Amino acid sequence: MARKRKILKLFIGVIIGLISASLFKQNTETRKNVNSCVSDYEVYDSAEIVENRVNDTNGFLLVGVMTAEKYVNTRAKAVYETWGKNVPGKTLFFSSEVSRSNEIPLIPLPDIDDNYPPQRKSFAMLKYMYDNYLDKYEWFLRADDDLYVRNDRMEELLKSVDSNKAWFIGQAGRGKPHEIRSLALKKHENYCMGGPGIILSRETLKRIVPNIEECLKNLYSNHEDVELGRCVRKFAGISCTWAYEMQVIFYHNQSSDAFSGNLKQKYIHSAITMHPIKEPQNMYRLHNYVKGQTIQEKQQESLTLHRDISSSMAYFGIESFQLQTAELVEDLPLYPEPPGSKHFLGDPEFLGVPASLTKFNYKTTQDVLDWELISKSLYSFKDFNPKKRIGSSIKEGLTDIVREIMEITNSNSKQRGRMIEFKELLYVYWRLDPLHGADLILDMSLLYKKYTGNKMTVPVRRHVYVQQAFMGTFIREVTNNDEVPETGKNSQNTTVENMFIGDVLANIGKMPLPKIFNYKSDTENNRYINFILPLSDRFETFTRFMNIYENVCIIDEETTRLLIVLYRNENNIEEFNKNLELIHTTQRKYPSSDIAYKIITETFSRGKALQYGVDLNKNDDLLFFIDVDIVFTHKSLQRIRFNTVKRKQVYFPIVYSLYSPKFLNQSSSDNLKQSADYNLSNREGFWRQFGFGITSIYKCDFINLGGFNMSIAGWGVEDVSFFEKAIKSNYNIIRSVDPHLIHIYHPIECDNNLEQAQKNMCIGTKANILGSLYDIQNFYLKYKHLFR
Repeated sequence: MARKRKILKLFIGVIIGLISASLFKQNTETRKNVNSCVSDYEVYDSAEIVENRVNDTNGFLLVGVMTAEKYVNTRAKAVYETWGKNVPGKTLFFSSEVSRSNEIPLIPLPDIDDNYPPQRKSFAMLKYMYDNYLDKYEWFLRADDDLYVRNDRMEELLKSVDSNKAWFIGQAGRGKPHEIRSLALKKHENYCMGGPGIILSRETLKRIVPNIEECLKNLYSNHEDVELGRCVRKFAGISCTWAYEMQVIFYHNQSSDAFSGNLKQKYIHSAITMHPIKEPQNMYRLHNYVKGQTIQEKQQESLTLHRDISSSMAYFGIESFQLQTAELVEDLPLYPEPPGSKHFLGDPEFLGVPASLTKFNYKTTQDVLDWELISKSLYSFKDFNPKKRIGSSIKEGLTDIVREIMEITNSNSKQRGRMIEFKELLYVYWRLDPLHGADLILDMSLLYKKYTGNKMTVPVRRHVYVQQAFMGTFIREVTNNDEVPETGKNSQNTTVENMFIGDVLANIGKMPLPKIFNYKSDTENNRYINFILPLSDRFETFTRFMNIYENVCIIDEETTRLLIVLYRNENNIEEFNKNLELIHTTQRKYPSSDIAYKIITETFSRGKALQYGVDLNKNDDLLFFIDVDIVFTHKSLQRIRFNTVKRKQVYFPIVYSLYSPKFLNQSSSDNLKQSADYNLSNREGFWRQFGFGITSIYKCDFINLGGFNMSIAGWGVEDVSFFEKAIKSNYNIIRSVDPHLIHIYHPIECDNNLEQAQKNMCIGTKANILGSLYDIQNFYLKYKHLFR
């Protein structure tokens, strides 16, 4: 029996040996056949250059980027200078045999051209990977030159998968509905879309490359990715990953202007690969954005570690003063470096404070942090207009916060079989803690979706408390000897360490000022500004105005003219005579000053007064409608010339209006200061957002807009009516704050004979210019016994 067993084992061994020899011979013949179809790539011009340029230190992922000769120095270069240099392995670029580059590690494939579709180029690239790197890398990525890859997330994904098995990873495709039949795909078959990138494991590459010749002989379509999928399915026996998440992490944007607009999008934060990025500048822009997000993630990680250190120090009874007095590293078991050293990690007492809405301890009522409300609009006591639109910066910040909250909320949703979707923010309270960061309370409307067991969709409402913490302050000295980056380098290669801030600061005074508007000549920049000033009584205020005009315009020889439309009030003839004498005195003192006046004897109307002034000017004159309460400087005149364009643009500056000095316990003599001396704070005054009376316009444009409504008498409304005409016209309207146009406070008397609309506007203005909401509140609390 033992002898029979030995003979049987010998017989089985011989059979296995014959079969193995036959398979080895067949595999060798197959390789010969493949080599006869696809050229030998072991000899090419830039082989040594490529190998020396790319470090082969990490045998994890080999990226093959397909490009074309016309894109080598644009798209391909952008890929290499952004994400291509930082893959956990190596990046190689493959193009036609005529392609050359000294900028990127390029493999020019012999006998391969750039014709579309690129089936031969794609299979040739895979064969090169197979021949030269099969045993050196676990994973192989086939990419296009318009793809962006998040390397950190790609590495994290692939390390979670067994690379010893056959894998074909990407976004599964079935083709467009009208072409499914022409692709020769069965109902259960798919392919990995080439645009968002295709990942093959070593085992997959090992199975398909020996059969490339057969795959190339049996092409059913013009789509390279479809044929690669067919080849993988036939010889590796696997399909592309069907998982729904692959549409998110291997993201393909079908928009024609993909990734050229706002990058704060949910899909950008969720994706591992992003396609297509057709313009190189968008590749650099996206890369810088991703780096910024990475920095924020690292800062959050640092903050979390500081909180862990702080809690550990508290557990071991280490006080903060021990850090300050420690002399040896051994004295700091939890903190390796003392303050002041190069590797000091930061103040644990400041950075380690846990998230809380009670971090900031106030000592007086003035220190109490005020909350602002966001509900469709922003409501804030800090502004003259407590209700205003939500600024883009706040919108952007809220979008980021909501996205991060939902990512944290749904981080374990797959294991729990549920998903929570964001619907809208009902309201938000937020405030700024000057020491620790921003505090927010969000009222969120959500949808709870359970997709396992008893499936359900339920609307829910939740409050979320969020704190955006400040990081530490970092200071770095920059000397003039710092390396200056070469001109022409891309911005993403210039780090903070090699910036030449010192040189810029040293020479900033020598730099020529840029021309802000190219359409204005030097003659237009010195064009005469024709002041039109309506005036009725108010001699003291007029004296201040003339002093300012004398100093700014006459003495400094500004190209201006002043026309005063002077009203004669029979009830106050003394004021009229004083004003007239002041005009005559200035004219005699400065005979060439271009100061003129026109006397009007009817009832005062600002609109009519300005119209009289307009009529005395020429069609091409630049007009500036001003009030006697306005203080101005040279910079204001410069803005008027820049922002007013004949037949194109009208300028309505937003002036800063001072509150009542009596209400602020100030001397009225403060009103005689120049505008540059004023403290433009929310307590001193406000930006007059709804005042349109101060206007800069050419006369011809004023006529085209129909001028003022001459039927309006008395106080106000004429400027609002004219502004409405302007915004409904084809003219560009410039509304911007001018910190050098100051409206000095003066009491307003509202005539009871005014029309109701004018009277309401007058009373509203009278109340608004009294004082800030903060001071009015304190005034009320102090004297509330006097109010009903």
